[in-house]
Amino acid sequence: MTVTAEPPPPITAGSLLVPRLRAMTVGSVALVSLLAFEALAVGTAMPTVARALDGLALYGIAFGGPFAAGVVAMVLSGAWCDSRGPRAPMWVGLAGFVAGLLLAGGATAMGALVVGRIVQGFGSGLLSVALYVIVAQAYPEHLHRRIFAAFAAAWVVPSLVGPLVAGLVVEHFGWRWVFLAVPLVAVPAVLLIHPGLRSIGPARSADAPLRRRAHTWGRIGWACGAGVSAALLHIGGQQRGATAVALVGLALVGLLVCAPRLLPAGFLRAGRGLPTVVGLRGLASGAFVAAEVVIPLMLSRERGFSPTAAGLVLTTGALSWSLGSWVQGRIRAPRSRATLPRVGLGCITVGTAVVGGTVAPAVPVWVGVFGWAVAGLGMGLLYPSLSVLTLELSVPGEQGRNSSSLQLCDSLAAAAVLALTGTVLAAGAAPGPGSYAGTLVVAAGLALVGVLLAGRVVPPTR
Repeated sequence: MTVTAEPPPPITAGSLLVPRLRAMTVGSVALVSLLAFEALAVGTAMPTVARALDGLALYGIAFGGPFAAGVVAMVLSGAWCDSRGPRAPMWVGLAGFVAGLLLAGGATAMGALVVGRIVQGFGSGLLSVALYVIVAQAYPEHLHRRIFAAFAAAWVVPSLVGPLVAGLVVEHFGWRWVFLAVPLVAVPAVLLIHPGLRSIGPARSADAPLRRRAHTWGRIGWACGAGVSAALLHIGGQQRGATAVALVGLALVGLLVCAPRLLPAGFLRAGRGLPTVVGLRGLASGAFVAAEVVIPLMLSRERGFSPTAAGLVLTTGALSWSLGSWVQGRIRAPRSRATLPRVGLGCITVGTAVVGGTVAPAVPVWVGVFGWAVAGLGMGLLYPSLSVLTLELSVPGEQGRNSSSLQLCDSLAAAAVLALTGTVLAAGAAPGPGSYAGTLVVAAGLALVGVLLAGRVVPPTR
């Protein structure tokens, strides 16, 4: 007589640290923190790296290359997770992330470092989408908001201390350890996740129809086009004059052609349900990044703030983001799916508009600090709620694809806004109150569009 093993009982507790989830939760949050730290720390170390390796000519591609590789990897990871489960993308992503860091840390020429950065970016893209699919399949729905809140909080400490720690490492140990130290923690983090992956398989049969496989390869091709365009955005944003305008313009055309083919059908017309959820992520990302770029420049040039003081103002946004994430993870689920996105985008609209008011010398700086804290609170309410909605609106077998679409829209919108903002600020002899105010008005406008569209996250009734 064959004895069938009983499936494990469902998790009904409200904690992420119940025995069955403890190791996976700790490992996942640690991994997100490491991805965040590396993304933030490299920016601090790269000027020293470029000088040491005489590689200023490749400085732009050292940032654009990994970003482009990550775009392609997100699309590949989504399809891979849906057809085979997240285990293989997780391990391959870890291998790429670690190998890239080791290559970069051991580089003796800037070209070798760029190769390492590209490999690292590819691994990061695989990991970021695989983590979303792990959440979808390993955590019960009532814990989704809490685990995404934990992921958001995992960015806070790196955003607060990452640049400082990276600077100290560069000064006292050498720039190579900014890359070489992270694998020492990344591998144990994934080993904590691994036992839980054994019970997670593909959400659909691995024998996908040939038409679906062809569609996947088509998406990867469009992802390559979007990745190249994103790399051009990074490079163009670091140029000046006509060269910057030409490169950024060409990159934006490439994104307009390629990106819609990687996002849900109906994205451009804000179709109800998932297309709007993904679109709101892009609008929020663009609005927040535009303001975040302008604030330290405005405070230092117009109000005489030191770089440290201006950075502390940005810290208020990071802390309130964490607070918003914590709040949305613990409040009772609202009756309407649109409530948290609408409130979050409303906070971003009001917060960035208030920050814009500080362009006027008569407005105290503390008003702008308060506005930025409100904007950060809105991001904390919004981001995890959109991640949860993405999984809720994804049928089994499409969780990876839809998660990759969400993260792609976020990344591409931020890249586009960064490049455009940099080009606008560099267009004149020197940025002034008009360019600051204009950028902040555009940021508030993007968030306001999101407020108006938030009701469309509710899918059409059938």
